Amino acid sequence: MINELALRVFVALKGIGQSLEAKFQDEEGQTLAEYGLIMAVIAVAVVVAAGVAFRGAIIGAFSAATDCLNAASSSAGC
Repeated sequence: MINELALRVFVALKGIGQSLEAKFQDEEGQTLAEYGLIMAVIAVAVVVAAGVAFRGAIIGAFSAATDCLNAASSSAGC
């Protein structure tokens, strides 16, 4: 599920980048650095949104890993 979401986000960002490139290719005064900053802001927003959306799953995964490590240290196993 997370892999599918990551793939969809990647495809969407790639499409946005290509459409921006085609739209602004002939305009003067714009720099690649500005577009890079815009894409960086979008990427950070996507990462933050994914972190908020999957907060419960992330906490659960880390809790399960912690429980497994604690069980392994007490020789009970996972």
